[in-house]
Order: sequence, then structure tokens, then C-alpha cells
Amino acid sequence: MADPSSKLPTWVDVGLLPLINVALAFVVSGLLIAALGQDPFEATWIMLRGAFGYEESLGYTFYYTTNFIFTGLAVAVAFHAGLFNIGGEGQAYIGGLGVAIACLALDQYLPFGLLLPICILAAALFGAGWAFIPAYLLAKRGSHVVITTIMFNFIAASLMVYLLVNVMIKPGQMSPESREFTSNAWLPYMHEVLGWFGWEVAQSPLNLSLLWALVCCVLVWGLIWHTRWGYEIRAVGANADAAVYAGISPSKIIILAMCLSGALSGFVGINEIMGVQHRLLLDFAAGYGFTGIAVSLMGRNHPVGIILAALLFGALYQGGAELAFENSAFSPDLIVVIQGLVVLFSGALSYMLRGPMERLYLRLSPGRLVEG
Repeated sequence: MADPSSKLPTWVDVGLLPLINVALAFVVSGLLIAALGQDPFEATWIMLRGAFGYEESLGYTFYYTTNFIFTGLAVAVAFHAGLFNIGGEGQAYIGGLGVAIACLALDQYLPFGLLLPICILAAALFGAGWAFIPAYLLAKRGSHVVITTIMFNFIAASLMVYLLVNVMIKPGQMSPESREFTSNAWLPYMHEVLGWFGWEVAQSPLNLSLLWALVCCVLVWGLIWHTRWGYEIRAVGANADAAVYAGISPSKIIILAMCLSGALSGFVGINEIMGVQHRLLLDFAAGYGFTGIAVSLMGRNHPVGIILAALLFGALYQGGAELAFENSAFSPDLIVVIQGLVVLFSGALSYMLRGPMERLYLRLSPGRLVEG
């Protein structure tokens, strides 16, 4: 979504600037790799081949992309309301707890067709419920949403440790995880679905939650730009005082936007718990909530941009793992540094080049103020 105050055309603001930021991140990463005595071009080729070069790698890339779409959409919905939701990690964690409770309670009684919508609803309700508390504290008590959502990430992690160690652990085992769900609570893998139609592909963790992520993109697009609630969310995000004069309640919109954001983060549990792990275990969120912030910023809080940004970060995750496997000189910590540089340039420094780009554009097009 272009900045309304920008003097740049949309294709520059939304398309060119993010590409330049990503290119800068890769240039800095290349200099770092060269400083370590390695060939940055060879490293880039290994990462690209590891992310897109064969069927299994594509499956892993799209599997990571699915999680980033959910968390990126979650951050975007909150951003449109003028909120900075850093609690996606905890909301995804608690959403997975909701999925696990539904599966553990019902997997022996219900078929997959009935269990799936219940699990989707459970993920949304648990994620939204976890986001409701900081939303209420902000709307009714004026608490800072960044502080409360960060705190709730730690509370969610501690709660999950307690539940898995003391309550939900499978009897007779030491590992803090629940029992495995019965097979009718497993979300079909994409290679299984394609096999039903005669298309044989390599096995990977990619499952049908990717389709649900794409559906969520369409639903968020329709909500934000084509409904009254979406208009109210954008109005509060643009100017809460002016929204009051229009008869909009900022406190109601804050709670609505945060609950929607939490529900979207909770869908990570569908992909991870129901689609891949088939049990509840610790640390399945794996930083997806925090990376979703960069995905949303890079995608300009628009579903189309979020899909593209999520694909980039999915490729970085899978390609980085391939690079660490192929070349022992690249430790997992170095891969995290490379990923962090992309997050830095596309997230925290996403507007670094806006001013110079505006001046360059106006110099090349004198007298023109193009509305973003």
C-alpha cells in the first residue's frame, strides 16, 4: 500500500523501493561473505538452488512461506489500525495450543471433514483471545501495545512449557510433547493431494494450509478495502481523532483489529501442528511472528505484497539451510545474520531511500507531484 503523502508513483513506492532495499541487503551480505574468504556469487547460487532448484526445496520454501503469509497478514491488519502488534509469536503459539486441544479431544470421534473447520475456528479463537487482552488494556487503560504484546510472548512461552511438562505430556515419556494425533486429524500434504490427481512430486512438509493462507489474503483484502469495518480500521489508523468525529469508536476498532490480527497469527498452528508435527510440542512457532513484521513492512501491508515478501523470506530460510549444509564455512549463525540483514533493510530501514528517491524523481520529472 503506497504512502498517501508520498510524491512517488505507486510502482516506485511499492515495487522499486522494496527491491532496492533487498538488493542493498544482499550487497552487504555479499561483502560479509567475501570478508570471510568465500565466494558470494557461489553462495548466492547455492541459496537459489536450495530454495527453487528441485521439487523438495520448492515444497520447503512454500511451507515456510505459508507461515510468513499468516503472520505478515496479522501485522498488516494491526498496522492499518495504527497498531504495532509484536505479539504474533505468542498468538501463533496459543493458536497452536487451540488446534492441539481440538485434535486431542476430538480426533478419535470426528472425521477429518468435521475436525478441520473446528481446528481452524479453535486456532482463530485462541489467537484472538490472546490478542484481546493487550488490545483491551490499550483501548480501555491506555497501556502501550508494543510493551504488552512483547510481554505476552514470554507469558505464552512459559504457559506452553508448564502445560507440556505438567498437563499435556504423553504419559511415560520424557520429551515435553503431547501424544500424536490420529491420522484423521492430519492435514494432507501437498504431495499427497497432487498424487490423487496423478502428479507425482517429492515429499515435503508443504500441506493444504497454503491454500488457506491464500484464502486469508483474499479475505483480508476484501475486509480492509471493501467493507465498512475495513474503512473504520483505516480511518482510525490514519487519524483517530478525526475518526471520532465520523462516529467511529477507536477503542472498538482497536479491539477488533487486534483480535483479527491474533486470529491470523493463530493459523500458524494449522500449518505446524495439524499439517506437519501432528502433536503439540515446544517452540514450533520458531520466530515466525517476528519475521512477519518485516514481511508486512516489505509488502507495504497489502496482501499481494505480503505474498511476495513471504516467498522471499521462505526462500531465505530454505536456501540458507541448504547453504549451511553444502558449505561448512557457513554456520547456522551466519545464515541468521544474512536473514537479519534482509530484515533490517526491508523492515527497519525500509524508508531509508524514500527521501533521496523522491528528490531524484522530482528532478527527473520537474513540476510533477504524483499522488502515491
